[in-house]
Amino acid sequence: MQRKWWTLVAVSVATFMLLLDITVVNVALPSIREDLDASFTDLQWVFDAYALSLAALVLTAGSLADRLGRRRAFAAGLVIFSAASLLCALAPNPVFLNVSRAVQGVGGAVMFAVSLALVAQEFPPGRERGTAMGVYGATIGVAVAVGPLIGGALTDSLGWEWIFYLNLPIGVAVLVVTFLKLAESRDPNATRIDWAGVVSFSSALFLLVLALVRGNAEGWGSALIVSLFAGAAVLLAVFVVVERRVPEPMLPLGLFRRHAFTGVQLAAFAVSGSLFALFLYLTLYLQNYLGLSPFAAGVRYLPITLLSFLVAPLAGVLLSRVQARLLLGVGLAAVGAGLLLMGGLEPEDTWTGLLAGFLVGGAGVGLINPVIADVAVSVVPKEKSGMAAGINDTFRQVGIAVGIAVWGAVFVGRGSRTVREVAAGTPIAEGARPRELIEAASSGSLPQALAALPEPAREAASAAARAGFLDGLNLVLLLGGLVSLVGAVLALWLVREDEIDRH
Repeated sequence: MQRKWWTLVAVSVATFMLLLDITVVNVALPSIREDLDASFTDLQWVFDAYALSLAALVLTAGSLADRLGRRRAFAAGLVIFSAASLLCALAPNPVFLNVSRAVQGVGGAVMFAVSLALVAQEFPPGRERGTAMGVYGATIGVAVAVGPLIGGALTDSLGWEWIFYLNLPIGVAVLVVTFLKLAESRDPNATRIDWAGVVSFSSALFLLVLALVRGNAEGWGSALIVSLFAGAAVLLAVFVVVERRVPEPMLPLGLFRRHAFTGVQLAAFAVSGSLFALFLYLTLYLQNYLGLSPFAAGVRYLPITLLSFLVAPLAGVLLSRVQARLLLGVGLAAVGAGLLLMGGLEPEDTWTGLLAGFLVGGAGVGLINPVIADVAVSVVPKEKSGMAAGINDTFRQVGIAVGIAVWGAVFVGRGSRTVREVAAGTPIAEGARPRELIEAASSGSLPQALAALPEPAREAASAAARAGFLDGLNLVLLLGGLVSLVGAVLALWLVREDEIDRH
């Protein structure tokens, strides 16, 4: 088999492992909560700890790979990710798990930053690269498709720890292929690392997400939350100043003068901040509200994941025939429409209330992923492909991290208000109890929270909590759909075919 196909296999399997780890974690969250006594905030950090470290470091990882060698960096990322997976499986408490997830994000940052660059260096622009990106997109579809099923089966049979143990043999196999079959490459003009940019960007992102996660508990007008938002704004301003002045910035702001480059980053942010971030809350609905087991919840995800898998190769073929902006616009519009169809859930609904949205949204995701992957590395010179892939992955992970935090704040805030309205005039509506009930309903610990109440109040508290949960979920699905639709408009407006290298 030719080297380019070995490269595509290694990159696709590594990407499969990374994405599988995200999708399998979704259905394992309630079991993690029960075993480790985790709170709703802890569950948010299971995702955000990973996404934050990945988003903060993927640009630096891309720059390091351009300098030190992309194959070497890819191998290092595999080792870090696999070792951190073992630590996640051995976690005795939520803090240890989330720190291990952050380390996983470091390894993931390196692999994400290098993967598309490795493919781009082997496949020239045009039909061949379109085919490769179609395979890459299909890999994403497979990971999303089988992830919930594998996660549910492992969690039900062996325990949630095995969703992390699974990464070890996959990581070792890809590492062997990497050393035996992949070619080394680097940017001969690259020199220094933008450490000031790394520190200012990662610190700003951490403060922003922390403020969003803690806002409902601390109070949005509290000194702590206001200080966190202010600190994030100041550090982002510092980051922009640094990037304008350093000779080799981690995020060259001049690239955003290319409309297509800006458009594809916004498209990546839109799909990640909407549908991908909302998977957490959809899983909590399936398992904690409807009472489905992890495997049963995984089965319910099949419509969205199978459509994503089936459409992705088609998108790869269309890349050489249809303008990228049309594919992105239609795909994002489908994701937005899917989320709007998922909303409006009623108390008597079963999981089939999500079915139409799953089908439409899944087709949209399948259409988007190969296009984003291709355009991200086709709007910059080939020697900058590592940096371009890193920037794109940064926007993806920032979208997930910020999306989970924002939707969590909106979800808990709206749900708490509904509990307060439904239980008006009773002790349930007083103080922090509405928020505590919503967080308990979300994390699967509502029975324990109800047991702490006087018996006459339990039925009313349960009804109020479930009404608040559903109200909060419907609102974030609506807002997520609007985010994706706005992304569709921006992609159609900004992504220009004459700025994409098709030769």
